[in-house]
Amino acid sequence: MPCKADANPPGLIYGVNMRTEISIPAVVPVPTTGSVVDHVVENAAKDPHHVSLSVPRGDAWVGVTAQEFLDQVRAVAKGIIANGVEAGERIGVMSRTRYEWTLVDYAIWYAGCVSVPVYETSSAEQIQWMLSDSGAVAVFLESEKNRRTYDEVADQIPTCTRAWVFEDGALDELAREGVRISDEDLEARRATLSPESLATIIYTSGTTGRPKGCMLTHGNFMFEIDQVVWGLPEVFLAKDSSTLLFLPIAHVFGRLIQLGCIRGGVRLGHSADIKQLLPGLASFQPTFLLAVPRVFEKVYNSAQQKAQGEGKGHIFDTAANVAIEYSESLDNGGPGLVLKLKHALFDKLVYVKLRRAMGGQMKWAVSGGAPLGARLGHFFRGIGVTILEGYGLTETSAASTVNRPNALRIGTVGQPMPGARAKIAEDGEILLGGGQIFIGYWNNPTATAEAIEPDGWFHSGDIGEIDDDGFVRITGRKKELIVTAAGKNVAPAVLEDRLRANWLVSQCMVVGDAKPFIGALVTIDPESFPAWAAQNGKGSATVADMVDDPDLNAAIQAAVDEANKAVSQAEAIKKFAILPVDWTEEGGQITPSLKLKRAVVMSEFADEVERLYS
Repeated sequence: MPCKADANPPGLIYGVNMRTEISIPAVVPVPTTGSVVDHVVENAAKDPHHVSLSVPRGDAWVGVTAQEFLDQVRAVAKGIIANGVEAGERIGVMSRTRYEWTLVDYAIWYAGCVSVPVYETSSAEQIQWMLSDSGAVAVFLESEKNRRTYDEVADQIPTCTRAWVFEDGALDELAREGVRISDEDLEARRATLSPESLATIIYTSGTTGRPKGCMLTHGNFMFEIDQVVWGLPEVFLAKDSSTLLFLPIAHVFGRLIQLGCIRGGVRLGHSADIKQLLPGLASFQPTFLLAVPRVFEKVYNSAQQKAQGEGKGHIFDTAANVAIEYSESLDNGGPGLVLKLKHALFDKLVYVKLRRAMGGQMKWAVSGGAPLGARLGHFFRGIGVTILEGYGLTETSAASTVNRPNALRIGTVGQPMPGARAKIAEDGEILLGGGQIFIGYWNNPTATAEAIEPDGWFHSGDIGEIDDDGFVRITGRKKELIVTAAGKNVAPAVLEDRLRANWLVSQCMVVGDAKPFIGALVTIDPESFPAWAAQNGKGSATVADMVDDPDLNAAIQAAVDEANKAVSQAEAIKKFAILPVDWTEEGGQITPSLKLKRAVVMSEFADEVERLYS
């Protein structure tokens, strides 16, 4: 069992050159047999009555034991086999984050098949591409709405002859159909799996071009989740640990946490509506949370906005500064007496309320998908919720680097996770290696050869650096570097992260390629704007009415000035434009994993960009 490994490795750093290459020793041996399905079987054998998952039923959370989950997985797997699906064939899953997603994921694997996640918000054209390219023979759909979208292109996916809808009782029907499949036949299917077996094809959400299908094996997932679970025991192996999953399971980050929770015995709940996140946290009371930086920004901005609306804005801002100062002091010898007293005071006045809003039990959070920003990281640690920022891609089974409780440096994405390695290429690109690296792109050997070197190093496409202690810092995206007319290289992420931290800002994009200076397009947060308008006497005005309003522009200018503090004068934003509309996934400017589609924005708002330089 992996528990024999050192659960708290000393963080020793190995490598040829500490500034260019680093590896961390694995805490669990590389798997040589089995599959991720084994974790469900082992859980039921070890403690059949342990509550593995919780399902929302009205205002309550109803527990699902390890044995009940195994029984349900086996029943659905038998139904899949009864419907003639062969081992190794692909099955799509199109649904919001919910219990049934996790259930069918394991059932697909138990039947010896391969799951193909499809975002619930995907268009008919995207569904057609992913299911036809993967050769899917069946698809799980959440609702009739999804079914109608799928039906638009069903005749263009000749291999996909079965469609099962959760909300139509499909899982119960599959369980009934599977009764004729024997336990021996089911176990024979599970026995076909090994670490080398393909587990999933995850199509990148695609900021440009058609998505590519990333092939991840059972071995990739087993290696990844063992290193994460036993490498972060304070998070995953703590007594009564639990988390509420609200990120898309179709995204590799959400998938990792799902798998890690089942592996580590963490009580897992699902929430499909991010707008109801805070009520969900209050009722579920998780011990840790995973999210993308935008979620943490919204928590901070909402608290700040509420304080300002109650006339307590100054108190909140002072408390926030104390939290940040307190966290920073933990890395520099600890807080002095005066700071300790201030921190204790604001803990009673402010911080405890913020923790209570997140359920009251949360001690840890895991952030990925985009840079968090040091200020936000210090704020949350200062109020008692430490964010462990990590870094990875779909091609790396999610995390390849991560800050651990015993190896933490806010403002970085941590050291390589146990068993992984990283190095900086001559052009500054981050290369990654280890058992978590995917085996290639489905039906695309050319792209695979471009991404993975013969010696196993994977090209991340991101640029960064490794400090003397082996912590990795992301400084930009290789393809997103802006080169001004004066030849200055500018990484937009630094400015954009700081700008989005302002409570009024929803999205922003830095521009200036081949231009004389750096500019920015800014959208206003639709949830924050009404409060700002009321505070500033703007009545019922809309954002579209106010794009040229001096007060709104002054507020955004203050946010720009704050962002510019992070860069040199040559890299600073000189002009900006407030847009009348927000960028959204529905509008096509944001991917389901909340990444900005820069090419789309540049095309749709080309006139606004040109006006910045006219």
